[in-house]
Amino acid sequence: MGAIEAFTYDLHCHSTASDGVLSPAQVVQRAAANGVSVLALTDHDELAGLAGAAEAARAAGIRLVPGVEISITWRELSIHIVGLGVDPENGTLTSNLDYVRSSRGRRAERIAAEFDGLGIEGSLEGAYAYAENPTVIGRTHFARFLVQRGIAPDVASVFKRYLARGKPGYVRHQWADVADAVAWIRASGGRAVVAHPGRYKLPRAELRRFFGEFKAAGGEGIEVVTGSHSPEQYGEFARLAREFGLLASRGSDFHGPEESLADLGRLPPLPADLKPVWHDW
Repeated sequence: MGAIEAFTYDLHCHSTASDGVLSPAQVVQRAAANGVSVLALTDHDELAGLAGAAEAARAAGIRLVPGVEISITWRELSIHIVGLGVDPENGTLTSNLDYVRSSRGRRAERIAAEFDGLGIEGSLEGAYAYAENPTVIGRTHFARFLVQRGIAPDVASVFKRYLARGKPGYVRHQWADVADAVAWIRASGGRAVVAHPGRYKLPRAELRRFFGEFKAAGGEGIEVVTGSHSPEQYGEFARLAREFGLLASRGSDFHGPEESLADLGRLPPLPADLKPVWHDW
């Protein structure tokens, strides 16, 4: 099977339903304009954007894959699991995502307290001003506020200086565990995929241990080609996909034109010998 066949797949992106800057319809329209044929909208812990995205996809003549990106905690590290092909009406998935979202407000208050301690006031209200969906308040909304205040030049700089693990604005938070997130995705008919594994900076032994637990829980895929990976990491995670017998995915992790490392659909193909997550679609 060819890497992308006659289609261009982008299976990871975000809208204003979580922390993207474009509406679900605008994300779909941009993807279609960029030549994407199959798009997955994967907002953080949220399914609310899927209906609007589906309507826009029908109008644009592309296929929308309903998705979600679930936050988990593994050994005190925050990791994201993408669910592809989920049923947005599945009660197991929706009720558990409701629970995950309910904890985001508490985390936001703790982040704001950290910024208050640094002399950066008003960050909670500032972050919520950027959150079109306040139930999915996240670090990116705080980052946009700090950029607007002139404290940093861009969102990436805020994460590096304040919001990444070990930085002064970072707070530990207990999300779902890997087995639960995979179970919710599978209960809804979806396929669980590890999002941008190169971002977690795990030592090789720990990374392999995580993949072993993920697969044992029923996880099926790994993002090999993503906007967060370097060309060298494409090769690294292709090797891990082969080693663990995982399906390979491809997604830009697009959040907005000015914030993303890759635009929708603008990624190289998967290595031709890997079995893609869409092999049986």
